Amino acid sequence: METLMELEAYKALSKDELVNRIKIAKREKNAVILAHNYQILEVQHVADYCGDSLELSRIAAKTDSDVVVFCGVDFMAESAKILAPEKTVLLPEIKATCPMAQMVTPDALNRAKAENPDAVVLAYVNTTAAVKALTDICCTSANASKIANSLGGRKILFVPDKNLAHYTRKVTGASIKAWDGFCFVHNMFTVADVKRARSAHPDAVFILHPESPPEVIELADEVFSTSGMAKYVANMKNEDEKHRGVIIGTETGLVNQLRERYPDVGIWPLNEFAICGTMKLTTLDKVCWSIETGNHEITLSGDIIEKARASLERMLEL
Repeated sequence: METLMELEAYKALSKDELVNRIKIAKREKNAVILAHNYQILEVQHVADYCGDSLELSRIAAKTDSDVVVFCGVDFMAESAKILAPEKTVLLPEIKATCPMAQMVTPDALNRAKAENPDAVVLAYVNTTAAVKALTDICCTSANASKIANSLGGRKILFVPDKNLAHYTRKVTGASIKAWDGFCFVHNMFTVADVKRARSAHPDAVFILHPESPPEVIELADEVFSTSGMAKYVANMKNEDEKHRGVIIGTETGLVNQLRERYPDVGIWPLNEFAICGTMKLTTLDKVCWSIETGNHEITLSGDIIEKARASLERMLEL
């Protein structure tokens, strides 16, 4: 198979050509493609697995593939490398970064640790590998409350999402000092969005991601991670329940995925403009280019991998 080394050349290929080349390259390189729930649908369609960031990283570690193509943002590909250091991990779009993950730097965290010497550092998985290497334990949006409860009443320095920190404090009563970071997509949700959506779909159940502001969380029927949202919709078996439908407060990539998967369920976004621009940078031509050329490979030092892996494994043990 002729390999086109320049990304620009891949843009001229049709969707069918790209999909075919991806299939061939996957076989030749023993590769697996992982796509986050917020990716565009055509990227999700060529993925072997779709899910949330940690779920996909754990899959990466378990597969017998030699190459992992992670269609998401940088910290997710780093987590895959941390949990599967022997594998080649590729990020098709090197500019796909997470603004929230960039809101906490190693230097800033070291200063905060010095100011709070008795605190346990609890890091959301939406952080860089360098930050994970400085933390005591990690959490996801699904298990943050469980992890906080496991820390024996100790003071917690929670980085970087203030909204998830607030929700975790509310649910657990834990002593939590929140970092001043946020997901710009979920943080944009407002009470007005909820009133508008409820007015349009008065019988629907409103489910929301915990990265959302406290005043919006107060109005939700249920609070779930993206995987939790997918499971909730999958379990809507009753015809009346399907007809009533669900309002989903998260990035629209998951809404589009669930609409396609469950066409008989009423599914509406809390806000149709809840779009993560960096997630949408990954396109089919970039996936094909990445898997064929080996760009862009994620590399981390052995020291960072060892320390960051320890904070992730402490969480996984629970």
